[in-house]
Amino acid sequence: MKRPVAPLRRSGAAIAGRSRARWAVLAGTAVAAGLELLPGVPVPLLVLAGCWLLLGAPWLLWYGYADTFVATRDGRALVAVALAIGCDLVTELLLNTALPPLGDDRPLRQAPLAIAAALAVLLLAWALPVTAAAEPGRPRPRRRRSRAAATGRRTPGLRPVLLLGAGCLLLSVGGAIRLNNGLGPTMAVLALVAMAVLFVQLLRGRRRYPESVLCLGLFLLAAALLLLTSLRGWFITGHDIQREYEVFQLAFDADRWQIAAFRDPYNACLSITLLPTAFARLTGISGLYVFKAVFPLLFALSAPLVYRSVRNLAQRMVALLSALYFVAFPTFFTDMTFLARQEIAFLLLGAALVVLTDPGRPIRRRRVLFTALMGGVVLSHYSTTFVVVMVLAIALVTDHGWRLLARLWARRQGRPRPAVTGFVTWWIVVATAVAAVLWTGPLTGTGGQLRSTVNATVQDAVDPAQAQSGSSDTSYSLLGGQAVTPQQRLAQYQADTLQLTARSRANGDYLSAQEVAQYPVQAVDEPDLPLTALGRALQHTGLDVSGANKLVRQWAADLLQLLLLIGLAVCLWARKGRGRRAFRPARDQVTLSIAMVAVIGLLTVLPQLSVDYGVLRAFQQGLFFFAPFIAAGSIWVFRWARRWTLPLAGALAVAFFLDLTGAIPQVIGGYPPQLNLNNAGQYYDIYYVQPQERTAITWLEQLTTDDQKQDVQSEVQTDRYTFSRLQTLIRGRALDDIYPTLIGTNSYVFLGTTTVTKDEATTFYRGDLVTYRYPMDLLNSTKNEIYSSDGAEVFR
Repeated sequence: MKRPVAPLRRSGAAIAGRSRARWAVLAGTAVAAGLELLPGVPVPLLVLAGCWLLLGAPWLLWYGYADTFVATRDGRALVAVALAIGCDLVTELLLNTALPPLGDDRPLRQAPLAIAAALAVLLLAWALPVTAAAEPGRPRPRRRRSRAAATGRRTPGLRPVLLLGAGCLLLSVGGAIRLNNGLGPTMAVLALVAMAVLFVQLLRGRRRYPESVLCLGLFLLAAALLLLTSLRGWFITGHDIQREYEVFQLAFDADRWQIAAFRDPYNACLSITLLPTAFARLTGISGLYVFKAVFPLLFALSAPLVYRSVRNLAQRMVALLSALYFVAFPTFFTDMTFLARQEIAFLLLGAALVVLTDPGRPIRRRRVLFTALMGGVVLSHYSTTFVVVMVLAIALVTDHGWRLLARLWARRQGRPRPAVTGFVTWWIVVATAVAAVLWTGPLTGTGGQLRSTVNATVQDAVDPAQAQSGSSDTSYSLLGGQAVTPQQRLAQYQADTLQLTARSRANGDYLSAQEVAQYPVQAVDEPDLPLTALGRALQHTGLDVSGANKLVRQWAADLLQLLLLIGLAVCLWARKGRGRRAFRPARDQVTLSIAMVAVIGLLTVLPQLSVDYGVLRAFQQGLFFFAPFIAAGSIWVFRWARRWTLPLAGALAVAFFLDLTGAIPQVIGGYPPQLNLNNAGQYYDIYYVQPQERTAITWLEQLTTDDQKQDVQSEVQTDRYTFSRLQTLIRGRALDDIYPTLIGTNSYVFLGTTTVTKDEATTFYRGDLVTYRYPMDLLNSTKNEIYSSDGAEVFR
């Protein structure tokens, strides 16, 4: 049955007021564009002008119109940000496409970008009708404003939330800077504790605080958590972000985005090419901090987006718990800051789900906006798009199956079954899938990775006996993914590389297999933090602290999945009107969650899928859909506590947060170091850029350039992660692996800081990071050392 939607009433005075506000927006846009076109404008003014053109003015215009699609004020505010970003992507793409045929080969300069952004604002002001913020039903009677209201009565909870949120941000930024300067993690740990205190404050005030204050608190919490990781290092730090920054530099340096310059899926993501170029040009913020600060701040809006999408259909407690489970999941703060393209895609996806779950506006309008936001996801990130298409398709099939079973059951019972209109329809799935295929296919020609993944997946499904094992992340799944030891991974990798290089090795291009066999490679376990005084006290009681830490992490993964299954079962039971319920989900929430669980199941059982798109990243994406069921499950398991049910559910969520973010393991020790809290650990070793490496690679680049002039072979080899850290400085021929079986006979071998100081290197194989003891004696016996420092060495 369709839920009735009340008519929207608007007053003439309100419309007139909004018309005057629109003229003010246009005037501000003219001033901002003028500042962009003037030479010598101070950077602070450029920051304001650029943010106004790219975010402020479009946001105000979209916010005024978003009441057509979204019924709540905070929902409109959040969706308007996503629409502003989507408009930026489209504007920059049109500019980049239109100017070169007209004779301007550098369309992404400051002046064209400023003019295009101003014209986009003008077009929005002309195209979007002037509306008042509509309220459903009858207009509210006018109330005489009290003196307190006239002078600006304080918003409940705003002051404590702002103070705590500002404290979290200051501690996070200060904690990251202290770690970058070689100091201790105390401030970073205090930042995590302050975030937990902020969330407890939101839980305590959830009944009194306005929705806007709760959303603000969640945004500040998420922003502080992300900045604690994203600000690590004085250079670009992380995995995918290194390559993302490289494709950004291609567009930024050329003042033009061209897929032909580097035909790669990364370069097809406009979220890391056109968008950061526009921000860097118009705001004067360096591209480095667009990636390290601006994008994480935009992605921090995903937390209030999760809250709003759940709050549309559930009580505040469920919505708050959903948002905390979303940000407490380790992928959120350890990996998402290194995936700028997915940060923007998730922002758009979160806004789309706010639109999907809002029952206060006509479904046809919401479907149109949902599809438009999916178009933005297509332009932002390919993998997110393909997962969403799979989820939507499975959800559509599930919904039709549900309806068929409901009709058969109703017929058997001899009673009519009311018609239920689902949100997801066939044309939404088709439109999103067609857009994805067109963009990755004929428009950019970057669908090779998808075809490779599909072919490998089909082969694994047809002949599972020949399939290789998938990522070890699948071991966290209740479906029982296979865990492979690091030494087994190394054995597989050595066998594959020997087979791959057999012909070239016979021609003398690689070190002989006999030479390599003299220096066997052993995997290295990731070391734990030393026990603190508290950890030693616990150890003296007979508790194995290190084992307990690892066991708690595994239990946390299992418990999240159990709570999800419990929540789905409880809420489905509640839809029939039986039993107590934390919330009554819409059918679309149920079908989308079931579909996402099915996709995660496919990633677990099909090895190639888990390698190309990790299970943990998929679970993070899935939390957009099924976080409320985890929250509902946590409330249900404490139902026996009666009036203590909600406090216990909140305490469980806070405990999850403090443990998974690393605060508890940091206080007691006995767990591998995390990058957001330490200058040690696997992520620090492979992603943190050291100045000695930059100096050495600059020297080597000059040497190889001279060699090329003399027609001397000048190929450089380094390990995968040193290459990733330094790829923006490498211009000549380079290979990203120094595994012994891949060492070239005449190539330069560049060793980064970790290999020099710890005799360790790390490779990535079948979705797993594998650290191994590097056989330095092999290089000493087969090559000459031509460069040495305390953080880099070069052999030839």
